[in-house]
Amino acid sequence: MDFKSNGSEETQLYHAQIHLYKHVYSFISSMALKSAVELGIVDAIHKHGKPMTVPELASSLKLHPSKVSVLYRFLRLLTHDGFFAKTTVKEETAYALTPPSKLLINGESTCFAPLVKGILHPCSLDMWHSSKKWFSEEKDLALYESAMGETFFNFLNKDSESDKLGLFQGAMAADSQMFKLALKDCSHVFEGLESLVDVAGGTGVVSKLIHEEFPHIKCTVLDQPQVVANLSGTQNLNFVGGDMFKSIPPADAVLLKWVLHDWDDELSLRILKNCKEAISGKGKKGKIIIIDVSIDETSDDHELTELQLHFDMVMMTLHNGKEREKKEWKKLIYDAGFSSYKITPICGFKSLIEVYP
Repeated sequence: MDFKSNGSEETQLYHAQIHLYKHVYSFISSMALKSAVELGIVDAIHKHGKPMTVPELASSLKLHPSKVSVLYRFLRLLTHDGFFAKTTVKEETAYALTPPSKLLINGESTCFAPLVKGILHPCSLDMWHSSKKWFSEEKDLALYESAMGETFFNFLNKDSESDKLGLFQGAMAADSQMFKLALKDCSHVFEGLESLVDVAGGTGVVSKLIHEEFPHIKCTVLDQPQVVANLSGTQNLNFVGGDMFKSIPPADAVLLKWVLHDWDDELSLRILKNCKEAISGKGKKGKIIIIDVSIDETSDDHELTELQLHFDMVMMTLHNGKEREKKEWKKLIYDAGFSSYKITPICGFKSLIEVYP
């Protein structure tokens, strides 16, 4: 083992140890954040309307007095991680919210608390203990299905009123609200459209946002019958139960927001071909609008690339899906029979991909 190429052996060994420990223990920050969400720390500070001291927080959360010092140590880590900011109130240390923690305020349209609870749900973590067995299997299953004996979507859909499904839908709705911020920058994408199908659009959060900005566009939300069964639309916003793998209603454009990353290339190809058929009546004027991750490992933004690669692991292990590199998007789009496309960064770590027949 050679540690001498860029410094002393001891120095490099120390840095290697730090690097290793950092990644081994990185789950601590995730679980501390989950604990903070479950305790309601963010909501307590938000409701208080100003920074709170540890004793004030402990009292508000009705914690046992023995846990005051524990709460302090949680806050110390989460402050280091950027979720809280230290300030001084009457010569005492107090904790204020930061932009990331403001995304965890319950009741806000952009509340990602369900995402934290959902991604860090025991079922999403327990499957990793079966990864060695999964690698030795010939079956083309996602890690989740291999470990749990059912697909992740079946797990969610077993009970339409379940907390699990609510967490998932809440997380998707919050993410869709972020799209509202990006609509101003990509409004040109929807100009000239008279109709649009939002495939796997859930409860229609994205379609409603589009409808607010472009009320003349007739939006159709396509999702599984049990998802849209009790949803009511308006004159220019309606819900249709169906199967995107079989057919998609005709329209000027088809929107695929965070859809294709759930599926492998074979199934994604089937979806795209159905999309192409749906816009076939519009000739060259029709298009597909994809919002998904486009991985660029050559990017100088290491943190952004790491997030995208983490998403790829989530899609692979939960659904047998994938986040795609630019060359993979190119192949998939052309294999589906489209003639051209354009990729534009959007929403921080995703991309807007416009695909033309």
